[in-house]
Amino acid sequence: MLTTEEEPSTRADDAPTPTPAPTNATPAPTPPQRPPGRLLALAALLSAALMALHAHLPNTALNLGSLFQTLLPWTGLAVPALLALAAVRRSQLAAVAVLAPALVWATLFGPTLTDKAKGTGATGQGLTVLSHNVDEANPDPAGTARALAGAKADVLALVELSEESTPVYERELAAAYPHHAVLGGVGLWSRHRLTAVAEVEIMPWTRAMRATAATPEGPVAVYAAHLASVRVSGAGFTTARRNEAARVLASAVRAEPAPRVVVLGDFNGTYQDRALAPVTSQLRSAQREAGDGFGFTYPAGFPVVRIDDVLVKGMDPRASWTLPATGSDHRPVAATLRF
Repeated sequence: MLTTEEEPSTRADDAPTPTPAPTNATPAPTPPQRPPGRLLALAALLSAALMALHAHLPNTALNLGSLFQTLLPWTGLAVPALLALAAVRRSQLAAVAVLAPALVWATLFGPTLTDKAKGTGATGQGLTVLSHNVDEANPDPAGTARALAGAKADVLALVELSEESTPVYERELAAAYPHHAVLGGVGLWSRHRLTAVAEVEIMPWTRAMRATAATPEGPVAVYAAHLASVRVSGAGFTTARRNEAARVLASAVRAEPAPRVVVLGDFNGTYQDRALAPVTSQLRSAQREAGDGFGFTYPAGFPVVRIDDVLVKGMDPRASWTLPATGSDHRPVAATLRF
């Protein structure tokens, strides 16, 4: 009988144990940790700098400086947004940095949020004026006229009148305002006699006028103006025609011999916009001196900017306010002035 001898089996247990590698390798260095929220802190400081230096932002071909100044009150929204992000990141550094734009915004606009009306303690009867862009597409000019008459102002300045709507305003306002003058798309209605009515040629078509209101306290030069519209597009903030109209209006105001001047209308720009400085540097905003809040006027449904204003020289604003919306896309503004 033949037999075969079994070959010994190879098992994993019998495999030689590998020699461990030497453990003298130097561990990789830990990268330095940046403070959490560093970018948020930088964004907060940048926001503060832009607010503080808004008057020095370059007005390049895109006119972004003017656009930024137009929306300047809304830059305060950066504060709660940055603060919320700092809370999400749990960054004390970012939270502290947010104090910078908060303080700058409060310095710029804190006084605006208070009611600055001065009451009726000043001597003299005073003059109440009202300005409204009535919107040439207004579906209810008669209702708008009745609402304006109900405000009981002494002088009304209406802009963006149309050939169809002008007779409606003349009819509806006749009882309360025995004196009026209309040139092109602008008009003045007054309880007091109007003299020296003339066009102010700020544009190729009639967009501004001037008259003297013979008030019991003395004559007042009243201007009604509608500066050219502006647009935000891919070409930037297009303001060239408006800026030129502002310069012409400023020249007329500068040459005005009357000591008391009121300029009413739609300026298609805010008081902060440096491009309107030729006008605003000569005059004071009634809203800034005697208003309550920002007094936004456009668009009427949810106003975000104040492009309609009452600007004065030689008179003391005692109160300024924005009226409820009419059928127009702008809200009316009014102010009481003292001699």
